[in-house]
Amino acid sequence: MKKIIRNTMVLAGILASATAFSADYPSKNIRLVVPFGAGGGTDAVGRTLANSAKDILGTNISIMNRTGGSGAVGMSYGAQQRGDGYTLTVVTREIASLPQMGLMQHTADDFKLIRMVNLDPAVVLVNKDSKFNNINDLIKEAKANPGKVKFASTAAPNFYLIALQKDQGIQLNAIPYNGSSEAIPSVLGGHTAVTMVTPGEAISQLRSGQLKALGVMSKERISYIPNVPTLMEQGVNVTSGTWRGIGAPKNTPDDIITTLGTAFDQAMASDEFKGFMAKGAMTIHNMDAAEFTQFVKDDTKSLGELIK
Repeated sequence: MKKIIRNTMVLAGILASATAFSADYPSKNIRLVVPFGAGGGTDAVGRTLANSAKDILGTNISIMNRTGGSGAVGMSYGAQQRGDGYTLTVVTREIASLPQMGLMQHTADDFKLIRMVNLDPAVVLVNKDSKFNNINDLIKEAKANPGKVKFASTAAPNFYLIALQKDQGIQLNAIPYNGSSEAIPSVLGGHTAVTMVTPGEAISQLRSGQLKALGVMSKERISYIPNVPTLMEQGVNVTSGTWRGIGAPKNTPDDIITTLGTAFDQAMASDEFKGFMAKGAMTIHNMDAAEFTQFVKDDTKSLGELIK
């Protein structure tokens, strides 16, 4: 009996300590792990959101870029940290795809998903001097020379590319890079012929005329690049894109998740964040924890169909 009472008191002490700890949150700086390189779209979204949220939370949010494995290295690192709310991670679509390919041990279930932040379609891009002027020019070349057209892949595997290849029965030579910050210069320098990124990741090069868009992988044209036709308009029934959000280790207390969610809601609604996203041609798509979690489950299932 004494042992039971003692164990109960110990458990009560632990729970009281955890409650006090959560109530004091945040009491120190927060780290946000970005699983792709500095300068890319994921990094830009993470940094700006962190800057917009720091005053709301009353503490600094520093960025930690941990690259490699098409996002696997950084997201796995984030999943393994203490669930105390002081290490958060930018989670991307790769958390739904890489585990199914056997390329990442951790899954979305290793996180408590806090908020979706951004959802954008992909756009097919070539150098301004490319002989390709539309998506069908690219497809024709790929069919005539299987595996010869060099594709700068921002992730491996690249599901934008897989969707196009499966639909059209073509094969490109996918060369892996660590995100758009490496893939875009490869196309600009003529090292590769084509890449697929979100509009915001290449908006400056599109606006300056350094890159040419062959088509956008959405059901309708998008406002940031209204003159670029969709692939569907060109007879290619393929849509694809990416999303980004924020997660915390799965054992993070729910009250901390709620605090962070509320802060990120306010950050996404701020003039600073909205202005940055509009300038960068990126779409804010706020989903709360429950909606985001279900969305990732659904997307994991749809990606599984492509992987088969």
